[in-house]
Amino acid sequence: MAKFLELDHVFILVEPGAKVADRLLELGFQEGRGNTHPGQGTANRRFYFVNGMLELLWVRDAEEARQGPGRKLQFPERATNPNASPFGMIFVPNPDQVSQAAPFPGWHYQPDYFLPPQGFHVGTNAENLMEPLCFYFPFYKPPASQSQPQRNPHKISVVSIATPSTDTTGVLGLAAQSDRLSIQFASAHGMEITLDQHRLGRTADFRPEMPLVLHW
Repeated sequence: MAKFLELDHVFILVEPGAKVADRLLELGFQEGRGNTHPGQGTANRRFYFVNGMLELLWVRDAEEARQGPGRKLQFPERATNPNASPFGMIFVPNPDQVSQAAPFPGWHYQPDYFLPPQGFHVGTNAENLMEPLCFYFPFYKPPASQSQPQRNPHKISVVSIATPSTDTTGVLGLAAQSDRLSIQFASAHGMEITLDQHRLGRTADFRPEMPLVLHW
């Protein structure tokens, strides 16, 4: 079933305000418009690329996050627990496939910022703070050209995510069959994003502010 998956974007939970995003600006990357997530208690800063996006996410209202429809995502707990995974992956249907079947076991999340029934399918591993969150958006439609955000002229070659977990529910094993995604089991949480096959030979390490290494 996972062959129907396409990686749309990834997020990293960071400190409120995502000051660390300024380092991306200093490196010459262009920032897109950020937004907030009513009922989820989060906000973001976003960096768009030709074929995906990096979202820096933070908890703006912990009480809303704990009481709203996104409470099972446990964002406040993930943001404050140093052993929790700060990562999330958002998948959409592969445009070459016709099936919208759920690609991994999970549950329906109806956020306040989508009109029903356009919600997310969330992997059952969301209850395990050690594992990255996995979202599938079966109702996704590519935006019209006039509504496309400003994108950096780089293509995401691969996103590699490290987790100390052992794939407790099988969700990560299915998600890893997506395009442009590698999930590794390691002693610490980490993310590496490679743009343009590392053509320019440049690397930026954002640790310890956030667990990201970027190659381009």
